[in-house]
Amino acid sequence: MLTLAVIIYYGSVFGREPGTALAVGLLILKLLETEAPRDVRVGVGFACFALMSALLFGQGMLATLLVALGLLPALATLRALEPAPEPATLARSLLPGLGLLGVALPLALLGFLLVPRLSSPLWGAPASDQARTGLSDSMSPGNFTELLTDDRPALRVSFDGPPPAPDQRYFRAYVMWHFDGRSWRYLGPGRQRAVAPAPIAVAASIGYRISLLPTHQRVLPTLDVPLAAPAGARLRSDREVFADKPVNDPLSYALRSALRYRLQPQLDDRSRRLGLLLPVGYNPRTLALARQWRQRYGSDDAAIVRAALALFHNGGFHYTLAPAPLGRNAVDDFLFDTREGFCEHYSSAFTVLMRAAGIPARVVTGYQGGYWNKLGQYLLLRNSDAHAWSEVWLTGRGWVRVDPTAAVRPERVALGAAAAAGNQLAWYRSDWLQGLRNRWDIVNRWWDQGVVGFDALRQRGLLTPFGIRDTDRTMLGMLLAISSVLFIAIGLAWALLRRPSHDPLRAALRVLERKLARCGITRRSGEGPQHYLRRAARALPAQREELRRLSATYLELRYGRDQPAPEPLRALRRAVRNFRATNVVK
Repeated sequence: MLTLAVIIYYGSVFGREPGTALAVGLLILKLLETEAPRDVRVGVGFACFALMSALLFGQGMLATLLVALGLLPALATLRALEPAPEPATLARSLLPGLGLLGVALPLALLGFLLVPRLSSPLWGAPASDQARTGLSDSMSPGNFTELLTDDRPALRVSFDGPPPAPDQRYFRAYVMWHFDGRSWRYLGPGRQRAVAPAPIAVAASIGYRISLLPTHQRVLPTLDVPLAAPAGARLRSDREVFADKPVNDPLSYALRSALRYRLQPQLDDRSRRLGLLLPVGYNPRTLALARQWRQRYGSDDAAIVRAALALFHNGGFHYTLAPAPLGRNAVDDFLFDTREGFCEHYSSAFTVLMRAAGIPARVVTGYQGGYWNKLGQYLLLRNSDAHAWSEVWLTGRGWVRVDPTAAVRPERVALGAAAAAGNQLAWYRSDWLQGLRNRWDIVNRWWDQGVVGFDALRQRGLLTPFGIRDTDRTMLGMLLAISSVLFIAIGLAWALLRRPSHDPLRAALRVLERKLARCGITRRSGEGPQHYLRRAARALPAQREELRRLSATYLELRYGRDQPAPEPLRALRRAVRNFRATNVVK
């Protein structure tokens, strides 16, 4: 029934979600049939396995720490199953488990560094397509809301030199040409003919490296206009960069981009047609306004661009993350009725206005802004920094970036998305929370790069500081074996050295041995205490039961627990002190 329920809900028993659900269900069923201590031990072991499956969903530092702490109750349960456990509080029951985890850390570190890395995940489980939100290859007014309220990091950028100014921190992802009256769509490689990247004349450029978190998409965000694609990726016709396969794991890539440039100074006929294409029968008031501007300004395209920006700046528009819904003529409703929205609304309306006025235009989505972390010397961009802007083609200048949102809310470019939202995200803008979040990101970055990102390539370069450039598997195995032997030797030496100088149990047994020796019952060389006291009981019939009790108490205190409890130990010493031998059987 459990398997059938998993199949009905997930459609399969394979994969992370259905596999984990099946494991948890089996664990619950096992606990329901628990009767003996052996069943408890099996259940605890299976519970540890189910707990570790949480790392298949997230390997962040907090998730790893919580999984490690989740092992403490399991270890405390196993300790409680030991023979004759002494009563203890919950805190004292958890302390030994915490000590065991601490002792295991050096060996775990050795395994992490030296066990050869696999080229593919151990479980072979497919990646989840819903692991995180991200930019989409389509845009409709309103579908950015989830991104703009998602505070998780999206990418981190380190620059070869000082970072660019805030108004130059535009990271291109998708360039969208096709508009159906409601939505903008990116024309993927399967829907457009192969075209070489648009020509570019570069006046200034900058080098940088991006650490991209998993998006399960192929697009690689790049600063403004990239000059070339990194390894394992391709540069498309509109200078977007797409990886050869989806980004299912953290990815780091180096690029160089132009900051001052002329992109595609000569526009071909096909691009001009695409840049002017509008659906028939939509947004009549918008089209009429654009025609008025064309009649007023003639062939001065730049003046039409300025007129549109002035409309957004002086026309009573309001930036909000919760705008009113729009009807069939979405751009008309936005420009002439609601006049409220965020970057999607402004970039879409501006691009439609430009096309209606005869100026080639397109929508670009990506990220803008970010937080410059002075401690880590990198730019942090979160999903909430997702943005949409426009590009218009002007004679003699090529494609020019125009951000109509900045005309309504300049804080969006200068201070970021949270500042643009105003009182809607007042809690988000608090200085102490911003500082705490961005400092904590330094720790997360170190964890992602040093732990999660420790792959086979980095492992091969592990001994580079010692003059060994490439560490093969044979050398890793030798280092692992040598390190393990040293670790075991250190542990053994520590165990021998920490043996207490005074053993009260041993002292009590020696007192009993001396009393029995006076009766002629001496302990033989190599004879264990259990065998010795049994022999003494046979030799002293009158004290047989007393000696059996002493033997059972000694063995329980010696081997039934790590340290004998004070009260049973005092009782044993008192019983040994009161013992009197009266007869010896020859």
